[in-house]
Amino acid sequence: MVAPKPISLKALNYQRPETHRGYTDHFLDIDLSVPTIAIGTIDTKIKQTFIGGKGFDLWLLWQAVSGQTRWNDPQNAICIASGPMGGTPSFPGSGKSIVTAISPLTGSVIDSNVGGYFGPYLKFSGFDALRITGKSAGDTVIFIDGVAGKIEILSMTGLPSDAYALSDMLSQHFAADKKTGVSVVSSGPGAANTRIGCLNFSWYDNGRGRVRYKQAGRGGIGTVFADKGLKAVVARWEQVSLKTNRPADLEAVRAVAKRYAREIVELDPKQNEMARIGTTHLVPIMNDFDLLPTNNFQYGSHPAAALIGREAFEKLFDPGFDGCWKGCTVACAHGVRDFVPFTGAYKGCKVFVDGPEYETIAGCGSNLGIFDPFTILEMNFYCDTYGLDTISVGTAIAFAMECFERGLINRDHTGGMDLSFGNRLNALELVHQMAAGTGFGTIVGQGVRRMKAIFAERFGADPAMLKDIGMESKGLEFSEYMTKESLAQQGGYGLALKGPQHDEAWLIFLDMVHNFMPTFEQKAEALHWFPMVRTWFGLCGLCKLPWNDIVPEDNKATPEPAKVMKHVGWYADYYTAVTGNNATPEDLITMSETVYNYQRIFSLKMGYGTREHDTLPYRAVGPVTVEEYESRQERYDRQLTETHQVDIAGKDTPWKVAALRSRREARYETLKDAVYKRRGWTDRGIPTVATVKRLGIDFPDVLAVLAENGVT
Repeated sequence: MVAPKPISLKALNYQRPETHRGYTDHFLDIDLSVPTIAIGTIDTKIKQTFIGGKGFDLWLLWQAVSGQTRWNDPQNAICIASGPMGGTPSFPGSGKSIVTAISPLTGSVIDSNVGGYFGPYLKFSGFDALRITGKSAGDTVIFIDGVAGKIEILSMTGLPSDAYALSDMLSQHFAADKKTGVSVVSSGPGAANTRIGCLNFSWYDNGRGRVRYKQAGRGGIGTVFADKGLKAVVARWEQVSLKTNRPADLEAVRAVAKRYAREIVELDPKQNEMARIGTTHLVPIMNDFDLLPTNNFQYGSHPAAALIGREAFEKLFDPGFDGCWKGCTVACAHGVRDFVPFTGAYKGCKVFVDGPEYETIAGCGSNLGIFDPFTILEMNFYCDTYGLDTISVGTAIAFAMECFERGLINRDHTGGMDLSFGNRLNALELVHQMAAGTGFGTIVGQGVRRMKAIFAERFGADPAMLKDIGMESKGLEFSEYMTKESLAQQGGYGLALKGPQHDEAWLIFLDMVHNFMPTFEQKAEALHWFPMVRTWFGLCGLCKLPWNDIVPEDNKATPEPAKVMKHVGWYADYYTAVTGNNATPEDLITMSETVYNYQRIFSLKMGYGTREHDTLPYRAVGPVTVEEYESRQERYDRQLTETHQVDIAGKDTPWKVAALRSRREARYETLKDAVYKRRGWTDRGIPTVATVKRLGIDFPDVLAVLAENGVT
């Protein structure tokens, strides 16, 4: 297919700022409404405070919006940035981008990280960050040509809505015979018709001769993208080497990259085999430890889980190098070649599926009572094609299915569909409906929080039950881990700034599988340190997986094995070598603490970010129903009698459900107190003035937000 002829709406020729020590010190500012293209500078103070990546995004977004800005206002900004280390080939996981915006799901600031080549190509084109505000008439493409030194806003009427067809066409159109030099950000029709749209970030797989994708999935940023009338943002760059970032100490970068890459090549085959099976290895582990979400998080295991685990997908994945950035030895971005969908527009055609990863398998598989890998592949493929977040899709459909099975909704509400768990055809039909904006899919595509309101107000469903089983917090759907038995992960989800997403505090593996934090105090401390170290990766353009998914052989013998401090030390060396700023592992935590607190106050600015917003549905804390309790009766009875000293003799299950609930809810509130204190926040969960002064973010507008909320 040939791309339609573009019409230039605005163009700017520019002298490309050179990268120096990982930075260009400039950002690209585009307003689609006027339209305008401007280049801004990033001064030393901003760079030292916000570091890069998510830090730069938040700083730019804060300047663009007021506390009254809503997600579909022109003032809302989509910000994309890499980070000072982003774009380094051969250092594992150095190709990440971070995207932020005001979310259509939460109403507050959301961030989402993604692989692919866009962030590095943006930076090498001269920009540490990109901010897009305003709205266009539609069918708009932004082209950032770092090779020619030209930026254009184009109208391209007639482009395909299908994400794969779109990126393939644009890669060919803008590549100038080098498709590996182009990266496309796009969404799809599902993003325009729901609140759970994702962004696809592309790279060109030269070995297979095709465009591949990673997704910035969380929070509906794809929906914001579609609302702005954007079809795509394209970046073009050419050669990348260790020198392209112009690091302060090239030989030091080379040495630490070689050391880290060598360790991964040696140890990954002995540990998780991510270069061969990606994150599918988590399925049997989560199932064995009763942590695999099943039937809307009611249960944590299922006898058929092996059908959708590593053994299934190692036979389906297409062999080959599958890194989403140049030279990444983790190489976990696997896919399935020649898959043939049995529904939708691609029915009967051979397609390539990018994935699935663990989250998609659990969300679109076990949590829907579906244990067929081919249905999961088809849902994965169509979600990417339509620009839908597989996590929100899975968790939202799971909620609808449980409501259907409990009689809270019926066929009159679903358009005649049987939404019993395991009904794979109707699960797929809902995905197609979401993309088309038709049928019951229009309701499911609003996300769990709005579904709860609709089911109660329109269909007369019990609001209390909906509140207990609707798996969202802050408006964001849960990612795919069972938290009932892990207080640490309850905090990891409930206290996460943006909502229940594991990339901020993924403690369940450390807590439940390795038992690295057995005491209450250790859990509270972990809910300070781990969100901070994880935030740091998002500041620097790095993937977290190499840090603790492949660990040194002697890690267990270290004083704090959960932290994998040997690797943290290597990251400090890497940061120092690129930026020239000497950093210790403790410095990395302080860098993150600054941005983390700024984001919390940003939420406060938007009307959120206090204790009452750090709540969880009770299903995330304990058993809601008699069936759930009795599925783990021995465990729960023992906790009541031994941990809480409750006499349960002669008591029935409903009594025990209530008794356990009161104690678990109290325990979660106590955890909040401990974490707030550790973070330097008030008992309402607001950073104190002393904390923001210590971190150097006591800007007048930050202090004004605190003062408006009674913190002086």
